[in-house]
Amino acid sequence: MSQPTPSPNPVGEPKAPMTDPAPQADDQTRNQVVDPAAKDAQGAPKVKSEKELERERRKAEKAKKFAEKQAKAAAAKPAPVKAEKKANKIEKEKTTDAYDPKVIESGRYEWWEERDLFKPEFGPDGKVKPEGYFVIPIPPPNVTGSLHMGHALTNALQDTMIRWERMKGKTTLWLPGMDHAGISTQSVVEKMLWKKEKKTRHDLGREEFTKRVWTWKDEYHANIKNALRRVGGSFDWSREAFTMDPNLSAAVTETFVRLHEEGIIYRANRLVNWCVALNTSLSNLEVENKEVEGRTLLDVPGYDKKIEFGVLTHFYYEIDGTKERIEIATTRPETMIGDTGIAVHPDDKRYQHLIGKFARHPFVDRLMPIVADTDVDPEFGTGAVKITPAHDFNDFNRGKAHNLEFISVLNDDGTFNKNGGPFVGMKRFDARYKVIEMLKEKGLYVKWENNPMKIPRCAKSNDVIEPILKPQWWMKMQDLAEPAIKAVENGEIVIKPESAEKNYFRWMRGVNDWCLSRQLWWGHQAPAYFVKVEGEDGDDSDGNLWVTGRTEEEARKKAEAKFPGKTFSLIRDPDVLDTWFSSGLWPFSTLGWPRQTHDLENLYPTSVLETGWDILFFWVARMIMLGIKLTGKVPFKEVYCHSLIRDSEGRKMSKSLGNVIDPLDVMEGIELQSLHAKLLTGNLAEKEVATATKYQKKAFPKGIPECGADALRFALVSYTTGGGDIAFDIQVIHGYRRFCNKIYQATKFVLGRLGDDFKPLPAPSKTGRESLSERWILHKFNTAVKEVNEALAQREFSVAASTTYQYWYGQLCDIFIENSKYLLAPEVPAEVQESAKQTLYTALEGALTLIHPIMPFVTEHLWQRLPRRPGDETISIMKARYPQYNPEFNDPEAETAYELILNTSKAIRSILAQYEIKTKGDIIIQTYDPVSHKTISDEVTSIKSLGGKFLGELSVADLEDTNPPSGCVVAPVGAQAAVYLRVSKEVALEQEEKAKASLEKARETVRRQQTLVNGAGWKEKVKPEVREQEERKLRDAESEAARLEEQIREFEKLRLE
Repeated sequence: MSQPTPSPNPVGEPKAPMTDPAPQADDQTRNQVVDPAAKDAQGAPKVKSEKELERERRKAEKAKKFAEKQAKAAAAKPAPVKAEKKANKIEKEKTTDAYDPKVIESGRYEWWEERDLFKPEFGPDGKVKPEGYFVIPIPPPNVTGSLHMGHALTNALQDTMIRWERMKGKTTLWLPGMDHAGISTQSVVEKMLWKKEKKTRHDLGREEFTKRVWTWKDEYHANIKNALRRVGGSFDWSREAFTMDPNLSAAVTETFVRLHEEGIIYRANRLVNWCVALNTSLSNLEVENKEVEGRTLLDVPGYDKKIEFGVLTHFYYEIDGTKERIEIATTRPETMIGDTGIAVHPDDKRYQHLIGKFARHPFVDRLMPIVADTDVDPEFGTGAVKITPAHDFNDFNRGKAHNLEFISVLNDDGTFNKNGGPFVGMKRFDARYKVIEMLKEKGLYVKWENNPMKIPRCAKSNDVIEPILKPQWWMKMQDLAEPAIKAVENGEIVIKPESAEKNYFRWMRGVNDWCLSRQLWWGHQAPAYFVKVEGEDGDDSDGNLWVTGRTEEEARKKAEAKFPGKTFSLIRDPDVLDTWFSSGLWPFSTLGWPRQTHDLENLYPTSVLETGWDILFFWVARMIMLGIKLTGKVPFKEVYCHSLIRDSEGRKMSKSLGNVIDPLDVMEGIELQSLHAKLLTGNLAEKEVATATKYQKKAFPKGIPECGADALRFALVSYTTGGGDIAFDIQVIHGYRRFCNKIYQATKFVLGRLGDDFKPLPAPSKTGRESLSERWILHKFNTAVKEVNEALAQREFSVAASTTYQYWYGQLCDIFIENSKYLLAPEVPAEVQESAKQTLYTALEGALTLIHPIMPFVTEHLWQRLPRRPGDETISIMKARYPQYNPEFNDPEAETAYELILNTSKAIRSILAQYEIKTKGDIIIQTYDPVSHKTISDEVTSIKSLGGKFLGELSVADLEDTNPPSGCVVAPVGAQAAVYLRVSKEVALEQEEKAKASLEKARETVRRQQTLVNGAGWKEKVKPEVREQEERKLRDAESEAARLEEQIREFEKLRLE
């Protein structure tokens, strides 16, 4: 049956207009969250008791001292509890009248740490506990700057899982650490160095520059660690890892050497994504494609003027020995100096007669064969394609297929090398214009035309990527991919959501060999040595002239065995390895591999790898491949890919746009001017600062309000639906801060009602003396427990969050706590009061533990103030048992009965509001069956407590009295009852047209439901529960129509009077 909905604006403040709400928050949720209430914890308006009035008088007397006490409380650190005292709860701190995250969170993380609550608990034998183990390796944040909202999302989801599993009694470990992030960190330090000292890394030299990077790492590592702690992440910091720690570096060396010895890692001369600005190769992840629709001028680092892109340049090559010419179209005319062939489709009749002939290069002495290739698209350009094998990824394979010459024409700095003909020493994009000029001079230029295309750009420097032929270290991937694919196919690893699994298979089945080399100074230097044999000119692209070793001495012994009797020297490869190589070892290197440690033996494979879907292939897939290869086991049993966070306008968060949000700013609040000031502390260009400032003014005109860690975490968890990207909305987060206040105030209220001498029962159980409302709340709690546990197990995080939210707001606070006031009234028998207190305690204690994994700070703070059950010496809510489904609390009969009371109360509030009753309105309830009559008659007190402050006299008509009361208007309550409000004749007649409109709607519902339930074969086709639901809708609509018909007849009688 339906429940009364919670207050549509539970936080009480005016709601700011929203032009683009977060897609994950529907209207109902948003109305419940944005600006939650300044009301009391029980939700419904109330008449204040004498005790409450007295409390307000005391508060007014202390108003002058309030601000001083607040400041003092915020600065004070809670006194730690000595372990030997074994106190049931920490010493009570002075509490404020309203939730203050600074006070609640201050010192709590240190309190947890001092008691080793984040460390995994093993049994006496050193093995995991009987309940099992649960391990998450953190996706290590890059030490490039501050934590961002993506990190906060990861933190919130993973800590929710870890705390949940810890409370279920498992041996749990959330292993923290950070990534050296080779190219990203080196790039940001180089920018900082130039900005502050106008120096490059080459001015400092490798050793000194590396020292500067370590200094940067230490500073930002501390910042990130502080932010992770502030968000409440329950990491075991004693096991913290860094990808360049000695033990992890040893794992990198071991992996490289071992795989090189097996022939999986090899040396080859191949094309790479080359960034001229950073002077290094890049992974595909570090390349962003910018789409242009046609001719576009773009800024390129190293050039004073904008460079033209999105253009197809047409020119001729002359056919050797004839007067014929062949027209070529290219987007990169500067690379034509490296052309060594021309390809046409074999079926293209325009060029069939030219296949096998040669074209002559106009600028260098070179003949280029014209070859037939079925991969050529005859419809693109002219249908004739220039082949530049050393500078184009497609042409690389085409050049190999046709045995063409590979001529590298570019230096690492983007200038033309000795093979560049008349363009030697010229920068690549300067040469672009020079080539066109010289083609015109020779009469070979044809035209240009617009060409939609993608421009590959470096994500770090914004430079245009240049494919360059380089001798690099590569890893064979196909043989590694096969067992990784099977591990997911056979269920050893589960990838969620399903869309991520499909992407995984698509990527893995099309995997290419992995380029490991990076021309950087920050990172793991390849443990590879070039053997320079005396008197021989060796080519460093020749893998036979290289050896690897865990130490130089080991490498030397391999060289001696490989080149017996020869004199040689070893030259270590200066390149470092791709960051993803060390990250690919993360789940097992952090547990001690290649050593067989206690952690590796007991806590591997890990349980869950939670990360963003955007690095599923670049990181997750490589961990799976390397984990299976090196340990013989999958590295984790489950992969959960969360959505990406975008700004409120749906844009990717980027520093240059100014829409990157620091979680600390959300937790602590920040003024607009301070947000602007933070932009000046980084490496943003003036133009980027202006763009960012503009966005901040629009998005946060009054700055960011203080929300606290719990509100931020709850918002991020509730956003996570497993669907599309997340639109960040500060108003939703701030609304959840009010939810924290609701929890805080509700707990204070309950503790006040329980009294200092209250003693809870040894276990949460029924006594048999529970009232209907008590049975209902225990049933609702039990239902929420079942749904939340199932949701967390299925990684349906938004369901878990919304279920706990609805239990706290819509059931515990707004209904049961409000109703409990009458159960605890002085005139109520002592045994009834005691039962109500026990139920209040169970419902509240369970609510705090239920929501703790998502909101750790406020729940720990409040749980410490609860009296303990006899024999319970649990020191922290973190160690309390997570609520589990209790068959004893399952009570669908109580749910059905009490929801009749709730629906009746809702109808009373609705009809009083509809007729704008501002004094006291007298209500008569008419029932239509014996069960409903008894239920409502027995629960008049509950109805009064929930009927609102404008409810006057309340009476229940005799069951035999079937005539509607005269002089009343009606609000039907399904087929079971109706609520009548006494009103004047004038007021009643004003509502006649509304009643007629309502009657027509009810009749339409009756017709629709009758058509449905009387349809041929309908009863046989649908499930019994669906049939019951639809038939109940019919009964309710019929009853409503009957009540309204009676009402309209009453109106007609009044009109005749």
